Amino acid sequence: MSSAVSVAINGRFLTQSITGVQRYANNVVVAMEAQSALQETIILSPKRTSADNFKLDRQHVVEAGRLAGHAWEQIELPYLSRGRRLLNLCNTAPAAKSDQIICIHDANIFGAPESYSAAFRALYHNLQPILARRSVRVATVSYAAARQLARHLPVALGDIAVLPNGHEHALSWNPSLAKVAPQLLASQRSGRPFVLALGSRARHKNLALLIDAAPDLDALGIDVIVVGGGDGIFATEALQQRPNVRLAGRVSDDDLAYLLEQALCLAFPSLTEGFGLPIVEAMARGCPVIASNCASMPEVCGDAALLASPFEPGEWVQHARSLRDSAGLRSELVGRGLEQVFRFSWKNTAAGYRELLERPSADVAIYRPPDSQKPRVAVVVATRGRPRMVEATVRHLLASQTLKPGIVIISCVDIGDAGDLISCPGVTVLTGPAGLAAQRNTALARLAGAAEVVVFFDDDFVADKNWLASAAQVFRDESRVVGFTGNVVADGIKGPGIAFDEAVRLVECAENNHSPGWTEPYSPYGCNMAFRVSAIGHIRFDERLVLYGWLEDRDFAAAVTKEGGRLVKSVLAYGVHMGVKSGRVSGERLGYSQIINPIYMMGKGTMTFAKVVNHILGNTMSNFGRVAWPEPFIDRKGRARGNLLAMADALRGRLEPERAAAIATRSTVIQTVRSRIHDDV
Repeated sequence: MSSAVSVAINGRFLTQSITGVQRYANNVVVAMEAQSALQETIILSPKRTSADNFKLDRQHVVEAGRLAGHAWEQIELPYLSRGRRLLNLCNTAPAAKSDQIICIHDANIFGAPESYSAAFRALYHNLQPILARRSVRVATVSYAAARQLARHLPVALGDIAVLPNGHEHALSWNPSLAKVAPQLLASQRSGRPFVLALGSRARHKNLALLIDAAPDLDALGIDVIVVGGGDGIFATEALQQRPNVRLAGRVSDDDLAYLLEQALCLAFPSLTEGFGLPIVEAMARGCPVIASNCASMPEVCGDAALLASPFEPGEWVQHARSLRDSAGLRSELVGRGLEQVFRFSWKNTAAGYRELLERPSADVAIYRPPDSQKPRVAVVVATRGRPRMVEATVRHLLASQTLKPGIVIISCVDIGDAGDLISCPGVTVLTGPAGLAAQRNTALARLAGAAEVVVFFDDDFVADKNWLASAAQVFRDESRVVGFTGNVVADGIKGPGIAFDEAVRLVECAENNHSPGWTEPYSPYGCNMAFRVSAIGHIRFDERLVLYGWLEDRDFAAAVTKEGGRLVKSVLAYGVHMGVKSGRVSGERLGYSQIINPIYMMGKGTMTFAKVVNHILGNTMSNFGRVAWPEPFIDRKGRARGNLLAMADALRGRLEPERAAAIATRSTVIQTVRSRIHDDV
């Protein structure tokens, strides 16, 4: 450490129980100590530390202050560390201090808030944005965690230093000193192989998946042993029906090493993790790993583990079967794991912090993440009567996207609607009933496991080249996100429309002008939206919502999230909606749907009363307010008439959104009759 920089380390972790975050802090400081980096450094801690549980040299620990916990950290630590740059390794830091570096391990408080108490959520939601703004540098433990932090906190992705966990501590564990584990395995049924899991009450740890998979594992002769946590993480009745599940409670590191070396594998089904320290601990002890295919897990595992969806128990059972049946596969994963863990070293991470403390702006690239496999993406475009338009947008999409879709489906009413895309490689053209909802449902019926993410684009939407890649990365990083929409940098629907060439130019110009942004919750905008296929299940677009582009997207999104899940908007995926006017429905039909559709959706439970009122008031005020001076590209008179018809029907209790189609037919007949009378005259 440079003598020009005086450093203090926030030692509040010395008073806390050892979890992954505290283990990180301890091992980083121990590694810094081994590198003689603590000569001019003090570790400030509240009194009554439990430093004996850690491996630090007590000579560097200064116990000071009268308070404890958050009060000590926020009130006394800024004063105690005055004149020194402060290093905080456990998610929080004093808000009053600016000359400090903070490691925020994950964004779970934003992505999985149900795992934390209301008080904990309130503290972190208010404190962490302040710390992200005031600290001279923010660090985290994986590139996936860095992306998540950049979505939720006011810090740019490029400004976050990635300093991962290490593996060396697991090598010091001594299974020969284990006490609980040998007795546990001695009482196991016929020495059956077992899957090891680490328990926690936090819901995002997703141990319920293993309970769901337990009967199928039992049929394979495989047990499940859960260490840590406690019985409270599972319902008693669920455990009574799972005779092959055993709860070992908390065990020592030596006992954990014993279990890892005897286990068929470590199962790590977490929904989200900043890093996933048990993965590298298992690999360091020669234990194969099955882990979730989301968040940081693919990055940490590389090609040294089997990955599975945290929502599909069957995938975990199949992987366990493969490990049981193939000694060669187990041996291969053990070998790869022993190589993979050397990417993650406490020594290197400590050196990274030393450099940051001397030069907070330093580029401390300890390692580069592997190119993780993106989810398989399908693109659906519903179109009718605009073959030239859909040809242009789809060919541009295929030629420009950095992530190529696995399948592109053009859903039409007539085969001619697809133009020359009928012969385009990689494009499947389907025909079926008319209407946006019906045409999208026709496409959904065809997917049948062909994709993990389905993207819906309007036929007049021009997407940025990274739209699919950005969306796919979000679905991989954020396992609880079920619906996604991008940013519309220009929308021709609000004006006379935008020509294709101009739309392409606007997208290219916007490439360097947009700023990162994340909005949640945000109901998807139908011209560019994506959904997780596993969350859709048997849900389909409501075909009673007959118009093109009027609330069927919001209705569908609300139905998908009824069982939980997040809806988000990211400006990193963006494009231009041309708003082409040909093929649009009459103003009278649209005006009718502006009233009836929201009320109908409120009855279904897919739209709240407040949003219904907001939609109806906003649209009726616009329509009636502009009747006398309508825009040349909007049929305000027709919309106002439709509004009045819908109000009359609503007062009579007639809530039939499909009636808009009949209104259009009637209007067309009247217009035809008037035209013929005029011709006769």
